[in-house]
Amino acid sequence: MFDREAHAKRISWYQDARFGLFLHWGLYAIPARGEWVRSDEEMPEEKYLPFFDEFNPTSFAPDQWALAAKNAGMRYAILTAKHHDGFCLFDSALTDFKSTNTRSGRDFVQEFLEAFRAQGLRVGLYYSLLDWHHPDYPHYKDRYHPLRNDPRTKDVPRNFNRYLDYMHGQVRELCSRYGRLDLLWFDFSYTGENQDMTKEAWRATELVQMVRQLQPDVILDNRLEVSGEGFGSLATDRPSAFCGDFVSPEQIIPPFGLYDEAGRSLPWEACVTMNDHWGYCARDKNYKSSATLIRKLVECVSKNGNLLLNVGPDAKGCFPKESRQILHEIGAWMEKNSASVYGCKASLLPKPENGRITRCGNTLYYHIMEESIGSIPLYGIVREQVRSVRLLSDGSELPIQDNWIVNNYPDVVFVNVSDRAQLPDPVDTVVAVTLK
Repeated sequence: MFDREAHAKRISWYQDARFGLFLHWGLYAIPARGEWVRSDEEMPEEKYLPFFDEFNPTSFAPDQWALAAKNAGMRYAILTAKHHDGFCLFDSALTDFKSTNTRSGRDFVQEFLEAFRAQGLRVGLYYSLLDWHHPDYPHYKDRYHPLRNDPRTKDVPRNFNRYLDYMHGQVRELCSRYGRLDLLWFDFSYTGENQDMTKEAWRATELVQMVRQLQPDVILDNRLEVSGEGFGSLATDRPSAFCGDFVSPEQIIPPFGLYDEAGRSLPWEACVTMNDHWGYCARDKNYKSSATLIRKLVECVSKNGNLLLNVGPDAKGCFPKESRQILHEIGAWMEKNSASVYGCKASLLPKPENGRITRCGNTLYYHIMEESIGSIPLYGIVREQVRSVRLLSDGSELPIQDNWIVNNYPDVVFVNVSDRAQLPDPVDTVVAVTLK
């Protein structure tokens, strides 16, 4: 039976943190055409294995990664311990297809965890349920395998239970050899032609029981049941044993937040790329602006959600310069305004025309993203409710306006945030209103 009290306790830190870093990194950084390159191009393994022989990210510096995340205002980070290609960034005893067998000879999971913990960040690992390297994983007519259309794989005998033993064994290694993990991000369940790769196809109950035994406080996503599409049984009144702790919409922010059948707010996390790929793609320069990402972070919080923002390091182990700049600009805003993000949630007030509202206790944070003619309206409150109004970035008082211009609208509080027509911060000027 789903223990709601234990669930709420597990995710309390996560719902306070609100902002995390996703890291997609592996052999696919060398071809630099995204993490799905083998599947997209139906690439046989003999064309992929040379990247294994070449992999030697001499510029990998996890302390710099961790500092960049911390300075951006992120509170947790998740690294791809194994992606769909089956390559492991950790020293698994169950495979030779691992980073410690490359020219680098390094356990990147260990180094990542140590560096990010040293900066006081929570740490998590991504683990793909798919594996295009393992001989017992479905090949022919699988929905995604690179050799799905290769007739030579049609009659090759495969023992999927043997793969599951391997997969469970690797998860056991991650949960037992690297200290406390705050989050495990499984990816993902799917269906195909005469194929059901969901739920107990992964021996999901057994897997989660093992994980909970080894890491009792770890947070799990919902993708043992679903892909990014669908919410899983966590959204019902009868969550399964493997429902996970949060819903994981991908490349979208839910229009109205997420709720279960009983109307309870669901924990959720929007995982979002900076450009159009998760893994490094050298030609993809379609980066979102830092202004957009700041506003999307605020939108997530205003709907009781988290933002997990991705960076795909290159083959040398460096963050792309565009990603570094975006993180720096987000960090400059967070340095002044993070109180309107951390520990905050939906305000229960209607969305205002000029931005969004987040709330922490008896403080409402009005995120003003649109300039006004004259004073700024703070919708949904009246002056009798207000104890104080401050500009969050510097703590300065913003007196409530009382004059013939605004007095026709007694049900709206008006303030001036600047003596200029422009907002002090054109991206998002935050006004903190403490209620009586």
